[in-house]
Amino acid sequence: MSGVWVFKNNGVIRLVENPNCSDMDGGSRQSSSRRTKVLVHLPSGQAVTSYSALEHILFGLGWERYYGGGGGGEPELLQFHKRSSIDLISLPRDFQRFSSVYMYDIVVKNPNLFHVRDEYIQ
Repeated sequence: MSGVWVFKNNGVIRLVENPNCSDMDGGSRQSSSRRTKVLVHLPSGQAVTSYSALEHILFGLGWERYYGGGGGGEPELLQFHKRSSIDLISLPRDFQRFSSVYMYDIVVKNPNLFHVRDEYIQ
């Protein structure tokens, strides 16, 4: 997966995948539009734009921070687990590295609650 991180004035960042490639929809969008992936919490309809927002949602769903055994966990990762499950969500500590791979991991472990969508930005 390749792309460019786009920083907006409000502090929100998005990964724009393959910014030099033409759109896959036959060019119906303007050539200045770029596609990026966004994790959406379906019950609220809100896009996840920070780890604090994601943590708030995950805590409400029964997920807890996981610090690992022994040496205090992985310092490069934020990890979450559910007591009722063997699942573990591992995310890069730096939100700039939160890519669609991590988004789909959250979707799979929380069926019918999250969705990954394309977002077109100018």
